[in-house]
Amino acid sequence: MEEHNDQLKDLSNRITRSTVAVIDTVAARGGFRGEELATIGQLRDQCIACIQTLEAMDGVPKETTEE
Repeated sequence: MEEHNDQLKDLSNRITRSTVAVIDTVAARGGFRGEELATIGQLRDQCIACIQTLEAMDGVPKETTEE
């Protein structure tokens, strides 16, 4: 069971970090319309919160995820 929890944490960490990277890249290229920005921003904020929660669970120092 513990192995599954570790795998889930690792997968969640990778997914959320990748999602933030994709959002930042697309935003930098002007790939979102104005009416989409609130939803995209909320998704990014949720991913950052997930990353911070996973790091807190592991006792890992927080990395800077925002510029």
